[in-house]
Amino acid sequence: MDTVVAALRSALDDEDGAVVRTERALLDAARTDKSGWTAPGGPVAVVEARTVEHVQATLRTCSSLGVAVVPRGAGTGLAGGANGTEGSVVLSVARMDRILAVSVEDEYAVVEPGVLNGHLDAVVAEHGLRFAPDPASAAISSIGGNIATNAGGLRCVKYGVTREAVLGLDVVLADGRIVSTGHRTVKGVTGLDLTALLVGSEGTLGVIVGATVRLVPIPAGEPATLGAVYPSVESAAQAAAAVVAGAERPSTVELLDAAALEGIAAFLGPEVIAETVGSTGAGGVFLLVEYDGPGATEAAQGAVPRLQAAGGTVHLARSAAERDRLLTIRRSFHPAMEARGRVLIEDVAVPRSRLAEMFARVEEIGARYGVAIPTVAHAGDGNLHPNFVFDGDEVPAHVWEAADAMFHAAIELGGTLTGEHGVGVLKRRWIGEELGDDVLELQRGIRRVFDPAGILNPGKVL
Repeated sequence: MDTVVAALRSALDDEDGAVVRTERALLDAARTDKSGWTAPGGPVAVVEARTVEHVQATLRTCSSLGVAVVPRGAGTGLAGGANGTEGSVVLSVARMDRILAVSVEDEYAVVEPGVLNGHLDAVVAEHGLRFAPDPASAAISSIGGNIATNAGGLRCVKYGVTREAVLGLDVVLADGRIVSTGHRTVKGVTGLDLTALLVGSEGTLGVIVGATVRLVPIPAGEPATLGAVYPSVESAAQAAAAVVAGAERPSTVELLDAAALEGIAAFLGPEVIAETVGSTGAGGVFLLVEYDGPGATEAAQGAVPRLQAAGGTVHLARSAAERDRLLTIRRSFHPAMEARGRVLIEDVAVPRSRLAEMFARVEEIGARYGVAIPTVAHAGDGNLHPNFVFDGDEVPAHVWEAADAMFHAAIELGGTLTGEHGVGVLKRRWIGEELGDDVLELQRGIRRVFDPAGILNPGKVL
């Protein structure tokens, strides 16, 4: 430990320990993330990099010493992918948080990895632009972390996940070399698409130190928002499919199952649900649909008959206050679950046509293992977030068994282990089942090309 810390402080010219940190509280904080999983061991140091040179020096030093490096951003991950493990050096880029350039004409921004989503949006909004990916954690999650996990969000159904918004990356490799990938042009197909490969690689191929991200114009006019309550998940999923298949693509389609809506009603008060959607929601399933752009109101009005045809009690927001009340129902899901106990937040995706089946499987699994699994879904793209609610500080064995059954079910239905949270530590045991032996070995081979010594985030993902 002392040797590693001394070598890092020498390489980073950090005699006073302002960059290479070893305080116990900071080391312990770096062992965990928003998933609640805490690494059993702990890092020997946290390097709070301020510059690209800090990142390069850290990687050169750790590479020469054979010490594992765990890249980390804001620490808002949900899969344990950036948690500092035993004997590692956590390389935090959270303090690299400058917006370096905004091109209004070419619609891109150049940012450091520690820039928060919400801050970038606020800055570029002054130019009538926005960064389209919209994770629920936008106020606290960083662009670098979003890129590392290929994060999603509520607007993915219309605007796509983070990968679609990344034009180029600056990445420091395990040996300290820096490479730049991608382009700042609308088109660019020279060579292999290493940018897309690095997006979602969870710190296993290199450390992101800069990104050129695509911006899009803020849609004209006000969004139009609908809330509907259905008697069953099947009818709500049918309604979601109907609006997504319509001529106008909604920007948001969110589904809360009966257990989720019940928990939110208990959290907010049933009268809030009744005042918002004209129904108490008791035993019901909630569907939130939003359109944006110049024709948003007309599109929402056109969607009402399709939502009603599936059996929904539909409410179209008539004001910004009503829209906010509808969005509050969806936003209150996680706080409502946390009010009930500890929560393991999971993330699977299935084809939209299998969404109702997956909800049914989740319900059956919850009953089989005796665990509550309220679930919310980005219904427009088939991405479900089952929340396993339990008591105690550790995830009980029967909850992991239920999660295991859920992952198997998602794969059986033609789906995937993760739609937007990444694999990290918590899902690595299932990755071979989805990818297969040959693809898994190809991916491990790619990892060895980028990091022959295997110092970058060992034990994560693959």
